[in-house]
Amino acid sequence: MTLRQSPLVEQHRALGANLVEFGGWEMPIAYPTGTIDEHLACRNGAAMFDVSHLGTVRVEGDGAFERLQSTLTNDLGKVAPGRAQYTHLLDETDASVLDDIIVWWHPRGDDDPDVFDVMPNASNTDDVVAAIGGVDTTSTRAIIAVQGTAARDLVRTVFPDAADVGRFRVAQCSWQGTDCVVAGTGYTGEPGVEIAVPVDAAPELWERLHAAGITPAGLGARDTLRLEAGLPLHGHELGPGITSLQAGLGWVVAWDKPSFQGRAAALAERDAGITRMLVGLATEGRRPARAECAIVVDGASIGVVTSGNYSPVLGHGIALGFVPPDLEVGEQVEIDVRGKSLPATIVDPPFV
Repeated sequence: MTLRQSPLVEQHRALGANLVEFGGWEMPIAYPTGTIDEHLACRNGAAMFDVSHLGTVRVEGDGAFERLQSTLTNDLGKVAPGRAQYTHLLDETDASVLDDIIVWWHPRGDDDPDVFDVMPNASNTDDVVAAIGGVDTTSTRAIIAVQGTAARDLVRTVFPDAADVGRFRVAQCSWQGTDCVVAGTGYTGEPGVEIAVPVDAAPELWERLHAAGITPAGLGARDTLRLEAGLPLHGHELGPGITSLQAGLGWVVAWDKPSFQGRAAALAERDAGITRMLVGLATEGRRPARAECAIVVDGASIGVVTSGNYSPVLGHGIALGFVPPDLEVGEQVEIDVRGKSLPATIVDPPFV
């Protein structure tokens, strides 16, 4: 299989990144500084991530709003042009989450048509196009996510208009004569912006942001950051057989909407009650649990870890996993890590 490459691949190579396959793309997992340093740069300053592997599906014109509103779970009527919204695409039969999605609703004038950029996970773009229509514009742009406590201050020295885009706002901004779309979204638990920049301008913008003091970070740090923030990852906390309610994301579902894909199955589960729930797990010491490890109570397996890693901020292992809904925060469990028992406490995410 030929891997797709980011418009920034040469910049990653020049920085000595370790490039790996992810979702059909060749992407940086880490740079020579290492995942922990990249993670802490985001928590204590600013880091930038190449997330060009995420899909972009452009849906626009007459009927665009109605198409998204009748397919995706959240209620677009709660937001407006110039806003972003988190939502789900459900399986029609069992309400499992086919994809979790951010919708960027472009700002517009009163007489302008609606324009939406629907942002699916990398490997799900074709399925999302099949569900909602639109045009896959992934290859036309790079996306640079700048995240961290100092993200906006440092972005402001390079791209002032982008730095001013507020949380879950969307704006069209010009950088050196190049039109970009900027959203105040991210996947780290820190403030920041995501910049969709045309392919030709992406390398220079990346290099200018780096020169401003923003640390390049790979997908390894992006994963540990989202785990500390208690954010789900499709294929782990969401995916086949996992519903919005089981993942603790019932707020993403607009139950009063007359229609969306999977509505009947979602309502049936809501009325019957969930059989498992996603929880946080704090483990002792630096040794982390990993995905697929069994969660054990009184010698019996009662659940499974979906994601686990070492928390650079907390200094111990953290994990997410599914357990029966009657377990409570503070209860003690064991995690079977390759035949060895690892004590853990059920906690309420986020961890940081």
